[in-house]
Amino acid sequence: MRFDLTDLQLFIHVAESGSITAGAQLSHLALPSASARIRGMEEALNVPLLERGRRGAEPTEAGRTLLQHARNILRQVSDMQADLAQFATGLKGQVRLLCNTSAMTEFLPDALASFLKAHPQLSINLEERLSREITRAVADGAADIGIISDAVDPGALQTFPFRDDPLVLVMARGHPLAHALGHKRHMAFADALDHDFIGLAGDSAFQQNANEQAARLGRRIHCKIRLLSFEAVCRMAASGAGVALLPEAAARRSGNGLRMVKLTDEWADRKLLICVRDASTLPGYARELVGALTENHR
Repeated sequence: MRFDLTDLQLFIHVAESGSITAGAQLSHLALPSASARIRGMEEALNVPLLERGRRGAEPTEAGRTLLQHARNILRQVSDMQADLAQFATGLKGQVRLLCNTSAMTEFLPDALASFLKAHPQLSINLEERLSREITRAVADGAADIGIISDAVDPGALQTFPFRDDPLVLVMARGHPLAHALGHKRHMAFADALDHDFIGLAGDSAFQQNANEQAARLGRRIHCKIRLLSFEAVCRMAASGAGVALLPEAAARRSGNGLRMVKLTDEWADRKLLICVRDASTLPGYARELVGALTENHR
């Protein structure tokens, strides 16, 4: 049985994309070459690795086992390259970091900027995901570090505190809901759902979570418009066009004369956690990143 690193990386790309064609493109291989490599792996193991269908390709049970080993092998190769980077020019360490919307927009830019400046040979592959997707990816070895909401069960993952990140409702001071609240500073999320909302784009992890919270109440959020950033949402809310659910940090940063109301719902009083499979097995530069992200916890 002879697999090379290209075979293993190709299989990971196919499994994660659900398509041999997409996997070939991600691996920079021609489709016939990629198909031949997959067939060669299956023949060498004498077992099917993919279930092929009209909707794409899914790993079989044997394929999922290979996927886990392939990720471990390529991670070890990456770790080796990072450890040798100080002796060989051109080699760089890379960390795959998954996070939710709030961490990506409100907290990570400054933290990562200073870390990358101090570690010029390191690159960070940053991607936004839902918290529950992040825990699965970290547990499966598809990501090195995740930043999640404490509302999600991290399972066997190790966690470290990152930031407090409560959610609030914002609206223009002249909005009907603001008048109805009077001097109240707290309210339940359900009491706002009769009003029009200003939301984030539908593929945002933050917006998906908000929709799920409304669904748990047997309700839905009626969004008049969906925008691409918290800043844009704040500006639209300040105009009186609707109510918005936001991280408190984003609301305070925006200002703009908004009325801010804290939520009484338990899920809104959230904290962000860093999660890893096992900090002791992370490459040195990844452990340094975890330390840098946790040292300013507040």
